[in-house]
Amino acid sequence: MLEPVESIKKLRAAVAAARGSGRRVSFVPTMGALHEGHTRLIERCRAEAGLVVVSIFVNPTQFGPNEDLTRYPRTLLEDLRKCEAAGADLVFVPTEAAIYPRGRSATFVEVPGLSHVLEGASRPDHFRGVATVVLALFEIVRPDLAVFGQKDYQQQLLIRRMIEDLHVPVELVVVPTVREPDGLAMSSRNRYLDPAQRKAAAVLFRALRHARDSVADGERDANRVRQILDRTISLELSVKLDYAEVADANSLESLVVIEPECRAVALVAAWVGSTRLIDNLILTE
Repeated sequence: MLEPVESIKKLRAAVAAARGSGRRVSFVPTMGALHEGHTRLIERCRAEAGLVVVSIFVNPTQFGPNEDLTRYPRTLLEDLRKCEAAGADLVFVPTEAAIYPRGRSATFVEVPGLSHVLEGASRPDHFRGVATVVLALFEIVRPDLAVFGQKDYQQQLLIRRMIEDLHVPVELVVVPTVREPDGLAMSSRNRYLDPAQRKAAAVLFRALRHARDSVADGERDANRVRQILDRTISLELSVKLDYAEVADANSLESLVVIEPECRAVALVAAWVGSTRLIDNLILTE
């Protein structure tokens, strides 16, 4: 089984050795509790035939005061096995002190325009924590390519904006959402759900699919598409909608009309019991 690397110095030495032999470096940042969605990201890196680095770090700065930091699943041994099976070469498991040597309130990164809408509105400091830790990891690993999942749509958009604005020399690749047979997006938080909640949670994808179908049938009023999302999810009484949005897929600006030339995305977040889930689907290409 792969041995986790805790030292930044040791990780950088391994990356430098790979570069010295002419290999590209690809990177998948995670918080652990890996599932098939994560292994697809690692496999995409493996296709590059270079050095594949995976990080496992439950980042405290992206959790709010009443969120699930303390109970977030930590399954390191299982994660290491999955990383190895998917083709990872190195698994970086830093301590909090290594990532935040001056503590959690030190230097941070903010991405205006994307940090405080949708997920950012519901979780005010979340994306500041995400952007900060991802930039720190990029500086440590110095990858040529980083792979993220579409399931966290706003996150990958924000990271792309950060890369462009700060001239970070990283190519960003986004891999489509991996789903269960009933359409539920794979997520580490799905393991919180009991059987009844797990069944109810599939309504999120049904709602997204109904929204996409309505647009394919000619619906162009974004508010009516939002109503389809809202009505469909409300049919599951155990699911409480946080938001249902139809937005420009590149800027996340809320849409009034879905123009034919516009690339639009539907995004939803909902509570299933005490578990908050998110999902999205591209409506028009």
